[in-house]
Amino acid sequence: MENSKDGKIRSNIKVGYEVEIVLKQDQRSGKLTDGIVHRILTKSKNHPHGIKVELDTGEVGRVKNILDTDI
Repeated sequence: MENSKDGKIRSNIKVGYEVEIVLKQDQRSGKLTDGIVHRILTKSKNHPHGIKVELDTGEVGRVKNILDTDI
């Protein structure tokens, strides 16, 4: 199983990665927002709903998909 794209595992996510997150207000609809990771906010190694990050736009949400890891 491909685990390097799992947004629930903190070690898979680095500053500068392009990811898709779900914002707090979009959790019910599941609408995804994509952007570049500016800061990783979750301290634990993993989280069942996705690692919480701040994008370079200032938006905060939980990672659902890791799109591009070329930094």
